[in-house]
Amino acid sequence: MGAGHDHGHTHAPAGGTATAAYVGRLRVALSITLTVMVVEIVGGIVADSLALVADAAHMATDALGLGMALLAIHFANRPPTGNRTFGYARAEILAALANCLLLLVVGGYVLYEAIQRFVTPADTEGGLTIVFGAIGLVANMISLTLLMRGQKESLNVRGAFLEVAADALGSLAVIVSAVVILTTGWQAADPIASLVIGLMIVPRTFKLLRETLDVLLESAPKGVDMIEVRTHILALDGVEDVHDLHAWTITSGMPVLSAHVVVRSDVLSAIGHEKMLHELQGCLGDHFDVEHCTFQLEPVGHAEHEAHLCH
Repeated sequence: MGAGHDHGHTHAPAGGTATAAYVGRLRVALSITLTVMVVEIVGGIVADSLALVADAAHMATDALGLGMALLAIHFANRPPTGNRTFGYARAEILAALANCLLLLVVGGYVLYEAIQRFVTPADTEGGLTIVFGAIGLVANMISLTLLMRGQKESLNVRGAFLEVAADALGSLAVIVSAVVILTTGWQAADPIASLVIGLMIVPRTFKLLRETLDVLLESAPKGVDMIEVRTHILALDGVEDVHDLHAWTITSGMPVLSAHVVVRSDVLSAIGHEKMLHELQGCLGDHFDVEHCTFQLEPVGHAEHEAHLCH
């Protein structure tokens, strides 16, 4: 243990990433999504409903997104190696990013096709559309129930949850449009429902994309105020300064923090390095949700020594 260089660690809980706890539910949601996708494709063709086809297309991206989420979990839970010290945990975030890009493409496609349907109207069968839309709505509600809890803990699960939520609203829009067509004969209700589905997809996707990019750009974890973190560390007895303070997120449920903490030599001599590390970890553990902390304890003047070495 080198003089002035001590590292304290608190590790993420055993059992893998936040998404890993929801593998079973993701698998069930994937099975439901694939089944409903096929049903809606058949229904869209039979009833000549663009809204059903649009919802089926969104279901297809849901299925691909759920499959990617499951694949990401497989890689994320592989053990770390000498070159990849955090393993493949970041694979979950890359999957979430891919989901965002897929959703944006599908949203754009649905909007384009809806506009085309206004130009070239079709004769949509309202009764059949209601039946297939209702099947989709019930299935989506089941999937939402399965993913409700996980979406609060994992960006990857949240991506899947938002996709299914948009689908549920899309199925509702399909049913409403079919009722309008059945009762009034107004065929424009079908492309209008398609526009609604497209407009539901895009804004939610941008929100998820922003959160995903924050992780990839190593922004401070959500809910962690770095000014407050610095204030809490400086408030500890004997701490003179803190520098090279960084906090970021490896993947959902795995926030990380590191800092160089300058401590008076007399305080370190009196209480010891180990107790100082415990106080730092306890300070952050009580106020911030950071699972993995690394501290370097330094005597006063050590930062200037490091700066000299760098030159």
